[in-house]
Amino acid sequence: MSFKKMMLALVFGSILTLSQTHAQEWQTNFEKAKTLAQKEKQHIVLVFQGSDWCTPCIKLDREIWSSPEFQELAKGHFVMLKADFPRKQKNKLPADQEAHNKALAAKYNPNGYFPFVVVLDASGKKLGETGYEKIPPKAYFNKLNAF
Repeated sequence: MSFKKMMLALVFGSILTLSQTHAQEWQTNFEKAKTLAQKEKQHIVLVFQGSDWCTPCIKLDREIWSSPEFQELAKGHFVMLKADFPRKQKNKLPADQEAHNKALAAKYNPNGYFPFVVVLDASGKKLGETGYEKIPPKAYFNKLNAF
């Protein structure tokens, strides 16, 4: 392998590693999220969203969840759990995931608000709730952490 190819492989490998370490790991299974939260002694942030139709949901994702600042703050504090309710056929969830999300909504979001963010303890007890707010990622983290 030439020096140039080795350097390219090294650079691309480093970029891939960096992107993976900063990506927010979202859970989609409540039981798995509770197990992780109990193991790590963390709270669960349950996010009800309509990823392909709800403008405030998309803003919350872009401005808060996807921000490197929030991701760094949340690491070690929260297990992130997503309950998505897409409407477009191309984004349709598998039937079992759709049923799982509907069951979570029946328990934690009976009024059907979007986006709706619920902070839970590791056993699933509700500690607080909020929605979209146009505030910096650190302020949003502090709000969630205060519950």
